[in-house]
Amino acid sequence: MPRWLIPVLILLIVVVAVELYTFQAFKTITKNKWIRFSFLAVSIAVYIYFFITVITYDRSKGQTPQFQMAMGVLLTFSIPKLFVILVLFGEDVYRWIVKVISAISGSETQPLAGRRKFISQLALGIASIPFMSFIYGIVKGKYNYKVIKYQLAFDDLPEAFDGYTITQISDIHSGSFTNKEKIQYGVDLINEQQSDLLLFTGDIVNNKADEMDNWITVFAQLKAKEGKYAVLGNHDYGDYMDWKSPEDKVKNFEDVKKIHQKIGFDLLLDEHRYLEKDGQQIALLGVENWGKGFNQAGDLAKASAKLKKDDFKILMSHDPSHWQEQVKQDDFNYHLTLSGHTHGLQMGIEIPGFRFSPSQFVYKQWAGLYQEYGRYINVNRGFGYHAFPGRVGIWPEITVIELKKA
Repeated sequence: MPRWLIPVLILLIVVVAVELYTFQAFKTITKNKWIRFSFLAVSIAVYIYFFITVITYDRSKGQTPQFQMAMGVLLTFSIPKLFVILVLFGEDVYRWIVKVISAISGSETQPLAGRRKFISQLALGIASIPFMSFIYGIVKGKYNYKVIKYQLAFDDLPEAFDGYTITQISDIHSGSFTNKEKIQYGVDLINEQQSDLLLFTGDIVNNKADEMDNWITVFAQLKAKEGKYAVLGNHDYGDYMDWKSPEDKVKNFEDVKKIHQKIGFDLLLDEHRYLEKDGQQIALLGVENWGKGFNQAGDLAKASAKLKKDDFKILMSHDPSHWQEQVKQDDFNYHLTLSGHTHGLQMGIEIPGFRFSPSQFVYKQWAGLYQEYGRYINVNRGFGYHAFPGRVGIWPEITVIELKKA
């Protein structure tokens, strides 16, 4: 038996269970055959659309917007059904408990038809919330740029850099873009921050360098008073698509690196730069991608060569697992690390006092600012989007950090 067959069968069983439960909810609340038929037709059409897209799309082009839309439609119609299952399955458990208790006690159970209809209405009502949220996330949420500002104080920050501002962006994923006007708005919003330094922490493309061709003039408009610097992300290496030859992949990687020059960024490849102001300086380091379970090309020791331990250091490293696994406990003391990569999974809940995203089950630092050992990491939620062509509750982010002398 092929190794992949068991996971496929398990997935098929789950899908059938989800669809049966949801269809049962529709049957309970309406006897209209057209409504029931329409539900079945839409569900079947969504699966057919997705599987045809997966089977037929050209893998040599990487993850295209067409593939992403198929994924978006599938998630929009599938995830809300999980909420239906949770409610109806809970009611089923309760109903069987009542039956068992009644059987033991010898009492009669009360008819449940009315309650079942109410529970089905409740389940579908709850499911409508994520359904509408996903539609909003695909249409508008992916362009709902948020400027998030932090002020960080350090005892050993050179006096000249008191009040120094840094704008961080991450995960552009230009291969996903379809709306130039909205992307231009995001770029203008970055420039409105008028920061001293602009730092980009990787994933400029999904896979191929030519994905950026139509966006060079837009991102070349980005400005910063003291310079623009960048590092590579895991997608910039072209590891997630089929190449005609190893030489094509190598050439693409070189072309990806050249993109940063075209839009005016100094790409740091396991390197550092000293930033000077009024005779004082801080160190800016950038490493190639280093991620747990991903490409681990980054060499922190190489990037730190010739630096002094008491230098004030800002590190750009795309994947926050690098900070978790190596950086935060390093004796060389990296004061502030800037990462991206997670996107916060582009879906979740962030309200005052409560944050949740499935991303947190994979990454300890999944979005926002964290501090350990007196050192900070900011995990930018990303400027663009990938896989799912939208954002639900986890909005595209422009981070502005002001350094202060404590």
